[in-house]
Amino acid sequence: MSVEIKWTIDDPVTGERHWILAEKFGGQWHFKRRRFRRDIWTRFDDPTRDMWETILDSLERRYRRREGVSDEDIAHVKKILRELPVERQLDDDSFQPGDLR
Repeated sequence: MSVEIKWTIDDPVTGERHWILAEKFGGQWHFKRRRFRRDIWTRFDDPTRDMWETILDSLERRYRRREGVSDEDIAHVKKILRELPVERQLDDDSFQPGDLR
């Protein structure tokens, strides 16, 4: 069974709104985006951690309502999130010259 999740994000550089589509079909997740509401979807292969977290949140909410989401769907996305590298945010004050060793 296929699952579609759509949402919008704001580009941090330009401030433009982008529409995101995550679709699970045949056991694989595919991501598409478009810049305008009526634009053509273009595929991309580099989803961010925030995108995977959005998908997980949506799946968990749909699961409670029984909208075609299985335990395997949720476990699969959680596994992907565990395997992604953790993004680090450094404050200017937290950097020490010895940190590069």
